[in-house]
Amino acid sequence: MRTANPASKALLQRFIPLPYPVRVATIAEPLTWQRVGMIKTFEGRTPVVPASVWIAETAFVLGDVEIGEGSSVWPGAVVRGDFSSIRIGSNTHIEDNVVVHCGEPLTIGDNVTAGHGVVIHCRSVGDNVLLGNNSTILDGAEIGSFCVVAAGAVVTPRTVVPEGSFVKGLPAVVEPISPERLERMKSRSNTDTGYAAMIKRYKADGL
Repeated sequence: MRTANPASKALLQRFIPLPYPVRVATIAEPLTWQRVGMIKTFEGRTPVVPASVWIAETAFVLGDVEIGEGSSVWPGAVVRGDFSSIRIGSNTHIEDNVVVHCGEPLTIGDNVTAGHGVVIHCRSVGDNVLLGNNSTILDGAEIGSFCVVAAGAVVTPRTVVPEGSFVKGLPAVVEPISPERLERMKSRSNTDTGYAAMIKRYKADGL
C-alpha cells in the first residue's frame, strides 16, 4: 500500500485550508486520482480503495472500509466505518444518497446495486443483489444472494432472507423470486453494461 506524498498533502491544504494536519487516504496504487479527498481516516483506520473504484466528489467514505475492484460510490452516498468494519465486494455500486453504516461488521457481496436512497444498516448482503430505491435493511438482517428487495421495502431487524428471494412491503414480505428475475440477477456480473460501464465513461470524461 502507498500513502500520499508531501506534495499531495500540500496541494490539499492549498485548496482546503485547515487549522489541523490533513490525513490522506491509502489507495492500492500511486496517488494519481483526484477523489482521495472524499476518503477519510478515522482513529488510524483508512479506507482501502483500489484505483479501479470510482467515488463521486460529494460522497463520503470513512474509517474501516474496504471496497472491491470496479465498484463505485455515487453523489451524496455515505459509507461510514466508525462503529464497525464495512466490506464491499467487486462490481458493487452504491448509488446516490445511499447510507452504509452499522454497529456490527457489515459485508456486501459482489455484483450488488444499492439504488438511490437505500439505507444498508444490516449484517450482510449477498452476491448479485438489487436493493431497490429507498429500501431499508435494518440491524442484524441478512440478505441472501440472487435477491431483489423492492423499492421502499423495509426489512426488519434480524430478518434472514433466503437466497433467491423477492422482498417487498413494509414490513417486508419474502417470497420466491421469479425465474425471469433470477436470470436477470445472474447477469449482474457483466461489467460491460449498467453502472460498471458508466463509471468507465465518468473516468474517461475526467470526473
